[in-house]
Amino acid sequence: MNNNVTPDYIITICDGPSCIHKKSKELKESVTAQLKRFGLLDKTRIILSGCLGMCAKGPVMIINPGYTIYAGFNIIDVPEIIEEHLVKKTQVSRLVVQEDNLYNRFYRVFGDVNFFGKQMRIALRNCGIIDPESIDDYLSVRGYEALAKVLSDMQPQDVVQELKKCGLRGRGGAGFPTGLKWSLTAEQPGPEKFVICNADEGDPGAFMDRSAIEGDPHTVIEGMVIGGYAIGASKGIVYIRAEYPLAIKRLEKAIADARAEGLLGANILDSGFSFDLEIRLGAGAFVCGEETALIQSIEGRRGMPRPRPPYPSVKGLFGKPTLINNVETWANIPVIILDGASWFSSVGTEKSKGTKVFALAGNVVNTGLVEVPMGTTLREIIYDIGGGIPDGKQFKAVQTGGPSGGCMPEQYLDTPVDYESLQQAGSIMGSGGMIVMDEGACMVNIARFFLEFTQNESCGKCTPCREGTKRMLEILTRITEGKGEAEDIDKLERLGRMIKKASLCGLGQSAPNPVLSTIANFREEYEEHVRDKKCRAGVCTALLSYTINEKCVGCGACKRVCPTAAISGAVKQRHVIDPAKCVRCGKCMETCKFNAIVRG
Repeated sequence: MNNNVTPDYIITICDGPSCIHKKSKELKESVTAQLKRFGLLDKTRIILSGCLGMCAKGPVMIINPGYTIYAGFNIIDVPEIIEEHLVKKTQVSRLVVQEDNLYNRFYRVFGDVNFFGKQMRIALRNCGIIDPESIDDYLSVRGYEALAKVLSDMQPQDVVQELKKCGLRGRGGAGFPTGLKWSLTAEQPGPEKFVICNADEGDPGAFMDRSAIEGDPHTVIEGMVIGGYAIGASKGIVYIRAEYPLAIKRLEKAIADARAEGLLGANILDSGFSFDLEIRLGAGAFVCGEETALIQSIEGRRGMPRPRPPYPSVKGLFGKPTLINNVETWANIPVIILDGASWFSSVGTEKSKGTKVFALAGNVVNTGLVEVPMGTTLREIIYDIGGGIPDGKQFKAVQTGGPSGGCMPEQYLDTPVDYESLQQAGSIMGSGGMIVMDEGACMVNIARFFLEFTQNESCGKCTPCREGTKRMLEILTRITEGKGEAEDIDKLERLGRMIKKASLCGLGQSAPNPVLSTIANFREEYEEHVRDKKCRAGVCTALLSYTINEKCVGCGACKRVCPTAAISGAVKQRHVIDPAKCVRCGKCMETCKFNAIVRG
C-alpha cells in the first residue's frame, strides 16, 4: 500500500532470527496473497519487525487495531486468519495468544499476554513493534526527539549530569556507573575522542544485543550521538560480530538513513555539532567483549586485554579518550533524556536502577527475550514470565552471567535480579544470559561445558587464565570420565580461587565461576562422580552401566540393536550385557518394551 495513506489495518510479522527460521518471509507472501484475494491489500500495511521476544511461540503475527497476537501457527492457517479476522471480524481463537497484560514505557496497550505481564520494556521498547528498516517508523515513536532536545536545550555537562542522576549502570556485565564513565571521558583534554558501541556478544545462549539492533537500530545510533555530544567526540564505532549478518544489514541501513536525514554527519540539526558512525566487524573472539581487547582489535592488532589503568576513558582507541558502552546501555539513553533521570531512577532497586534484558533459554517453556525491572526475582522470571519447567520436570539450577556466571539452585529462586544480590548468591549479572536447567542436568558436566568454552576462548596472554583453566578442564574431564580422584575437588577450588585473583582481565577472573558455584551448591554430585563413579543425571556416559533384570523375556530386540555385540543370551532366556564391550549408547534400553534394562 501507499505509505502516505493511513491504513485500516496493520499486520506486524516478527522477522527476528527464530521467526525467520520459521519462514516469516514466506508468511508475509501468504498474507499479501490473502489480502489481495479479499481486496484488502491497499487498506493494510504489512511490517516485518524485529524480535518481540516470544521466541518459543513463533512465528508471531500481530493484527491492529486491537493488538491481537497470533502465534505458533503454520502458513496453511493464514487464509483462515485473514478471512476470519479482517473479513468476518472474529478471531481464530485457537491461534490467539491470550494471557495477562503487556506494558511498554510509551503507554501502548498490548492486549492480554502473560509473557509480558511482569515485563517493562525500555531498551526493547520498539522491538517487535516498528519496522527496524524504516526511519519514519522510528520517528513516529519519538525517535531522535532526545537528540533534538540535547542539541537545542542542553549543554554537554547537563547531559553528563543527567546520566549521573539516573543511576544507570553499564549493562555489559560489570555494572560500572554509566554517568561516572561519561564524566571521566568528558573531563579528558584534547580535541579527539571516540565513542564505541560494544556489540561483540558472544556468551553461549545470549542474543540480547543482537536482537536489540535487529529490532531497533536507530535507538542505538541516537544514544551514541548523544554520548558523542556529551563527551566532545565526533567519531563513533559500532564493533559487532561478523556472524550477525541481519543485525549488520539493518544497522548499515539505519546509519545511511540517519545520515541522509541530517541526523548523522556534519552540523546535525543545524546545531554546529558533527558526529558520524562506522561499523567494524569482529571475527568472533569471546575475549573481544573485554573493552581493552576490543580496542586492540579495532586498531588492527590481535584482540588481547591490557592492564588497567590507564582506562579507556583516559587512554583508549589510538591512545585517545574513549567512551565504551554496550548495546543495551546505549538503547536506554534516549528514554533517560526524554523522560528524565528522576523517572528512570524510580524503576528498579536502590543500587540497580532501570530494567535488564535477559535471553531466557534452556529448560523453560517460554524461551525468548525478556526485559524486567531490576529487583524482579529469578522465580518470577522463570515461572511467571518463562512459564516454568516443561514436561512436568523439576527445576534444578539457573545460570546467570553466561560462562562467567554461576549456577544457582532452588534456594536462590527468590533472589532479586540486581548486581549486588546476584553477586551475594555466587553469580553475576553479566550481559544478560539466563540458562535454566531441569533435573536432567549434570552439574559437573555443565561446569565442564562452560569451562571448556572459556578455556578455548582464552587469549593466552596471562598464565593464570591460559594454564589454570586448562588444568581445571583436565580435572573436570577426568571426573566426568570416571577417573576422578579424592583430592580433585579441592584442587579445582584452589585453582579457581587462584585464577580469579591473578588473571589479567575480567574474563579470566570470572572463568572459574561456573566450577566454583557448582561445587558450592552441588558438591554431592562431584563426590558421587569421584567416589561412586556415578552420574545421577545419566549424562556422563563413561559412568553409566546397563544391566538386564528378571523382567527379560529373551526376545532378542536389545541384542539386535547393540552396535558392539555386547549382549548375549538364548531365545526366551534372560540376556546379559558384557560391560567390557558396552559403549553405553543406551539403544538397548530405548528398544526394550519390558523395562528389563536398567541404567545404573
